[in-house]
Amino acid sequence: MNASRIALVTGANQGLGRALAEGLAARMPPDDLVLLTGRSHRRVTDAAREVNRLPGTRARVEGRVLDVTDTDAIARLAEDLRARYGGVDVVVSNAVARLLPEESQAERADEFIDVANTATHAILRSFAPVLRPGGRLLVVASSLGTLGHLDPRLHHLFDGASLEQVEYAVESWRSAIHTRTAAEAGWPTWLNVPSKVAQVAAVRAVATERREHDLATGTLIASVCPGMVDTATSRPWFGDYSQAQPPAQAAGAVLDLIFAEHVDPALYGELVRFGKVLPWYDGTPPVEQDRMLTP
Repeated sequence: MNASRIALVTGANQGLGRALAEGLAARMPPDDLVLLTGRSHRRVTDAAREVNRLPGTRARVEGRVLDVTDTDAIARLAEDLRARYGGVDVVVSNAVARLLPEESQAERADEFIDVANTATHAILRSFAPVLRPGGRLLVVASSLGTLGHLDPRLHHLFDGASLEQVEYAVESWRSAIHTRTAAEAGWPTWLNVPSKVAQVAAVRAVATERREHDLATGTLIASVCPGMVDTATSRPWFGDYSQAQPPAQAAGAVLDLIFAEHVDPALYGELVRFGKVLPWYDGTPPVEQDRMLTP
C-alpha cells in the first residue's frame, strides 16, 4: 500500500469496530488517516478523541458521521474520499443492528436488513471503484454466512448470483417476512442467517467481477468471520461465553489479513476466519435456533 493511506471503518463507536479502528491506528504510520464512523456525531467525535489519546496510536484518527442505512450518504463519502485523496486503501464494513432474543424478528426485520444488507450492497458498490491498488475491502460477516445454513430451496438465489440478484433476493426475503410467507418459502425465522449468507454472496458477486484485476494489483476483497466476540450485541444470544474473545483479540486476525504483505488468491472473495476459508457450501439450516425464537 502507498504512503498516506486512508482507512475507513463503519460501526466503529464500540465493540469490534472500535477495536479495528484502534488496531488500524496502531499499525498505520503517522501520515495515514483512520476514519471512524457511526450515526452519532457525539459518539464518533468522542471515540476518535479517545483513540487518538491511546499510547499505541500512530496514525491520525477522525470521526465521521455516517448512517449506513442512507445509501446516498455512503456514495457521497466514497466520492469525497476519491476527490480529496484519490481513493481509499482500507474499508471495513462492520455496522450491525442490535437485536435481542426477546424481540420480534419480523418487527425488527427492516432495520436489521437495512443495516446489515442494504448497507453492505451500497458499500461494495460505492467503495470498490475507489479502492486504490493494493487496498483491502472487508465485510464483517460470520460463520453463518455459508450457503448450507439456508434451506436448499433458497440456494439458487445466492449461489453464483450477481450483486443485483443478491439485492433482489434480499428484497424478496423482506417482502416474504411482511406478507407472512417467509416460513413456507423456506426462510429461517432467525434474521441473522439469511442476512449473513446474503452479505457473503454480495462480496462473492463483486469479487468475481474484479478478481483478475485485483489479484494483479495486490488488492483484496473478502468477507471475514472474527469468531465469537464478547460484545453487547452478541452476548444475549449465547449461554456459554467461555470461548468468546474480547474485541481487541478478535480484531487481531482481521488486522493481520489487512496488513498481510501479499494477497493469497485462495482467500480472495471468500469468507475468511482466522486466515482460513470457510467453504461456501458448508453448514446446515439452523432448525434448533428457529424453535427458540418467536416469529
